[in-house]
Amino acid sequence: MTDLDKTPPDHPTSRTNPEGLDAHLTVTRGLFHLNITLTAAPGEVVALLGPNGAGKTTALRALAGLTPLTSGHLHLDGTELHRTPPESRPVGVVFQDYLLFPHLTALDNVAFGPRCHGATKTEARAQAAEWLDRMGLTAHTTAKPRSLSGGQAQRVALARALATRPRLLLLDEPLAALDARTRLEVRAQLRRHLADFEAVAVLVTHDPLDAMVLADRLVVIEHGAVVQEGTPSDIARHPRTDYIAQLVGLNLYKGQAAGHTVHLDAGPDITTTEDLAGPVFVAFPPSAVTLHRDRPTGSSARNLWRCEVAGLETHGDQIRTDLTGELPLAADLTTVAAAELDLHPGAQVWATVKATQTHAYPA
Repeated sequence: MTDLDKTPPDHPTSRTNPEGLDAHLTVTRGLFHLNITLTAAPGEVVALLGPNGAGKTTALRALAGLTPLTSGHLHLDGTELHRTPPESRPVGVVFQDYLLFPHLTALDNVAFGPRCHGATKTEARAQAAEWLDRMGLTAHTTAKPRSLSGGQAQRVALARALATRPRLLLLDEPLAALDARTRLEVRAQLRRHLADFEAVAVLVTHDPLDAMVLADRLVVIEHGAVVQEGTPSDIARHPRTDYIAQLVGLNLYKGQAAGHTVHLDAGPDITTTEDLAGPVFVAFPPSAVTLHRDRPTGSSARNLWRCEVAGLETHGDQIRTDLTGELPLAADLTTVAAAELDLHPGAQVWATVKATQTHAYPA
C-alpha cells in the first residue's frame, strides 16, 4: 500500500458518501506541509480562507492536479482522481488573472473547453454563445480580452470554466483584480451563477466579504492545517483564532470561566453575561468599547481597564484605535469622539465594555 492509498480510519470515504467531493490533501514542499480534509456535497460552495502562506493556493492546485499529493486521496462523485492527469479531470478553474487567450475572441475562449472535450467547432461555438448569453455578454462575443473590462473578462473566464460542465469548479481569488465598484457588481452576478451550479465549487479568497457572500461553508486554514470550519454566521460569531477574529472584526481572548467571570490566560478578568465553566473564548466588537480620558465614575460597565493609545487609523467612517496596557484591544470611535478625547499615540485612556456586549463560548 502506498501513501496515496492510506485513508485515516475516522475519515468518511467516498464509498459512504459517493456524491460530491471527498479529499484528504497532504502536500509537502520543502519546509511547508499541507494536511487538510475537504468534503462538499453537490451544489455546495466552500470557501478556503487563510493568511498568506497558509496553504490555500496549494490546496487548490492539488485539487486541480497541478500539484501532486504527497499522500492522502481525492475522490469526486465516487471516482478516484488523485492519479488522473489534470487535463482529464472534470474540473474547471477560474484564475485570479483570468488567463484568457489574448489572440482569441470571447466566443472562441469559451469554446476552447468544449473543443478539447471532443465537440465540433460548430457545437463548441454554439455552447459558448449560450454561456456568454447567460453571462450577459452577447454583445462582446467577437471582442478580444484586451478590449474587455475587468468585470467582463472575469465573466468570460467563468463561462469558459463552466462550458465544460465540470463536476468541480475552482475559483482562485476571482474578484481580486477588480476595482471596488466592479467587484460589488460582479460579486452579485457570481453569487447568482454559483447558486445555479449543481456540482461542487471551491473558492479561495483572502476577502472575508467575498467568502461570506458567496460560500455556504467556510474552511479556515493556518500553517497548512484547518483551524476552523462552519457556516459564515457561525465563523463570524465564534472565531477561534486571532486571524479569524481580525477577519471578522472582533476582539478575541481565551481564558478560564468561573460563572460570569473569565480569568484570561494573559491579562485581567472579563465579566460576561454567560454562566460558564472551563476553557472559553470571549469576544466583543471594537464598537462595544467606550474610551475615557479620566477614570469613569458611576459607569454601568462591569469591565474597566487602563490602556495606552498605540495607533490610530481610519476604518470606514470610524477611527480604529489600537490600545495596549492591561488589556490589548481595538476600539472604534467617531471622528468627533476621537477629537474630543484628544487621542494620539501615547495618550492614557480608560476603556470600558458592558458585560452585555461581550460573548463567551466554550474553547
